[in-house]
Amino acid sequence: MAAFRIGQGYDIHPLVPGRRLVLGGVDIPYERGLAGHSDADAVLHAVTDALLGALGAGDIGRHFSDRDPRHEGRPSREFVLEAMAMVRARGWQVGNVDVTVHAEAPKLAPYLDSMRTVLAELLGVAPDAANVKATRGEGLGPIGRAEGIAAQAVVLLERG
Repeated sequence: MAAFRIGQGYDIHPLVPGRRLVLGGVDIPYERGLAGHSDADAVLHAVTDALLGALGAGDIGRHFSDRDPRHEGRPSREFVLEAMAMVRARGWQVGNVDVTVHAEAPKLAPYLDSMRTVLAELLGVAPDAANVKATRGEGLGPIGRAEGIAAQAVVLLERG
């Protein structure tokens, strides 16, 4: 039996007016937010996908379909918590998580430590086992034109 498993996740959403911006479970003041069925938190969606991937349990769409009205407006923190219940039920625990947020705007540096704190709490790890960093699109593609925000996550699961 394996001593560890690795999962990766990716999510992207367009920025639109009239929505609040939530990333990594943190409300970020900005004139636009991410479009989506839930709160569209691309960071927590990527983390959820990474957890499910490490378990070999499919993806976020399989467990939290955007066609299911129960998930409309739902906080993405709940997706992470449900994925974590699956992790624990199968005898695993999170070793660490590393997230990269791709965003031209808004500037995310002031919010990264708060996102890290939220992730550590949700995943049940020490703050130094949760990392969140941001990068820009440098004007390239939809991210670089500030049309959306994407996130990538990698998680290490260890036997509990």
